[in-house]
Amino acid sequence: MSFASEFKEFAVKGNVMDLAVGVIIGGAFGKIVDSLVGDLIMPIVGKIFGGLDFSNYFIPLAGQTTNVLADAKKAGAVFAYGNFITVAINFMILAFIIFVMIKQVNRLKNTEPPPAPAPPAPTPEDVVLLREIRDALKK
Repeated sequence: MSFASEFKEFAVKGNVMDLAVGVIIGGAFGKIVDSLVGDLIMPIVGKIFGGLDFSNYFIPLAGQTTNVLADAKKAGAVFAYGNFITVAINFMILAFIIFVMIKQVNRLKNTEPPPAPAPPAPTPEDVVLLREIRDALKK
């Protein structure tokens, strides 16, 4: 089998297509979670902690004096731990949502009744005859 035909067989299989769909949906879902955290959760957390904006938490490494992260990055290197906190919260929310989804899928799989067993195949006539002979000889 040539390399090209082997690759074609691999690429056309359903698993690769399922993976492609999963990556595309995952990317879109990641944007939703980013918006959820950045636009809804972090402002509430910031308000609870006294109006803090985690996105502007940084340590200047090049002697910057500004309090705005974008301006500090333009002036030199910064240690932007506020962004890391936001990304870590994004990850925790995304991991929790995926955990809940997988748990529900597994629960749905387990609640389905098992398929009914197939009726036993009829015993062939020669086996029935041999059993009768065996039983007659035992007597």
